[in-house]
Amino acid sequence: MLGKEKKQGDFFNDYVYGELLPEEDTLLSIGRLVDFSFVEEEVADLYSEDRGRPSYPPVVLFKMLFLEHYANLSDVELSKQCRYNLLYRAFVGLGVSDPTPDDTTLVVFRARLGEARFERLFEKVVEEAQEAGLLKERLKIVDATHLIADVAIPNTLNLLRQGRKRVLKRLDRVNRKARRELEGRYLEERKVYGKPSQEDLADEVELTQAFLREVKGKYGGKVDEEVEVIEKILDPGEGGKVRSVVDPEARYGMKRKDQPFFGYKVHASQDESGLVTSLDVLPGNENEGSPHHLRRLVEKDEEKGVHHQGLAADALYDSAENRLLAKRYEMEAFIPNRTHQRQGDQFFYDPEGDRVRCGQGKSSIGKIRQEQGVLYYFSVSDCQSCPVRTGCVKQNEGRARVYLSDDYKLRMKVDPERKREALRVRKAIERKFGEAKKWHGLGRARYRTRARVAIQAFLVFIVMNLKRMVKLLLPRERLRESAAG
Repeated sequence: MLGKEKKQGDFFNDYVYGELLPEEDTLLSIGRLVDFSFVEEEVADLYSEDRGRPSYPPVVLFKMLFLEHYANLSDVELSKQCRYNLLYRAFVGLGVSDPTPDDTTLVVFRARLGEARFERLFEKVVEEAQEAGLLKERLKIVDATHLIADVAIPNTLNLLRQGRKRVLKRLDRVNRKARRELEGRYLEERKVYGKPSQEDLADEVELTQAFLREVKGKYGGKVDEEVEVIEKILDPGEGGKVRSVVDPEARYGMKRKDQPFFGYKVHASQDESGLVTSLDVLPGNENEGSPHHLRRLVEKDEEKGVHHQGLAADALYDSAENRLLAKRYEMEAFIPNRTHQRQGDQFFYDPEGDRVRCGQGKSSIGKIRQEQGVLYYFSVSDCQSCPVRTGCVKQNEGRARVYLSDDYKLRMKVDPERKREALRVRKAIERKFGEAKKWHGLGRARYRTRARVAIQAFLVFIVMNLKRMVKLLLPRERLRESAAG
């Protein structure tokens, strides 16, 4: 049965908290200025209205998960802190003598909500910020940061052995006799340290393939799920090679040219106000600059009614598709070039007239539409009398021709001064990622599998958004108080 949060004050609690808690504190300001009733509305359908014992109020459990990422604590440590830390108890909504939810309760609550509900709770926070008029909606900043997976990475030989062991563990729950029979032939406990020889690896692959033939499709359920993980180790396919059986969705990616990592990427869209408006969690080997991933973020913002006038991103997003995507949503694209595209030093594009001008002052007289661009051509008479025609007119052609891609023309339409300012503002998202990693534990995954890592990301940015909201709302509150006084 759904437990309700206490709304009415208690004299003893008010006295203790009033005497011992600081007057100015970020947590208490969040609790005072933010209405958390959206949590109960979002999760009410998970509870019976009249059957069972009353649960801990969902708002209390959500605030505990919020605190966990606010202070970068584990489930166990948070539960301990909430038993004796009066500041935490006051924020969560527990009275001095109320029972404290334990770590198991937090684990169950988090799993019960799942990724989709945590994303909706994140969206509710963005909605509150929008209703309070905190979003500027002038410049959308997009970028991604890496998140290291919570795994140790074995060599391929040990990885295959771990995979067989997990299949046998699942099999033990459905057919213990079959498990014991296969264990003697296929379970190898001894680890191999260092790089295995090619012969040892080939023998291990052959043994694993024989094992799969004996178990695949015979026991169903969780057994087949573990079998599928082993198959992806042997044959990676398009998704990249599985390097962990405990987190088979994590992948190798690159932080920089010479810095690989194993894990995930958090892809984020940030408003110029410093509030993050949309999130995606991707495997580490995904290119966040691809049009598909950028489109997902933009569409998420648009569905929330968050529309920006400009889009700022780093050079990884440099593509015609991304600029056209920005144009489709009526945004200017402020994206630096990955490589310098030479159109010829003697030619200049005039966006207003949609024509090309050469260094001698002559303009193109016509154009031919081609795939992903336009071919501009000059007058034959102008080119024949030009003193530098040999530098730009090809042999056997009587006139100069210049091809400009659609992407190049979109770049030329952006005002250089506005672009410089947008790219300067873009760096704010890097500071936001740095804060998330240093203070809120976003540098390493707490959980395994992409969906659980996404829950961590949503909670971290709920924390950071509420911190930012309070920072923006407090001056307004003080102004109202001074006007009233």
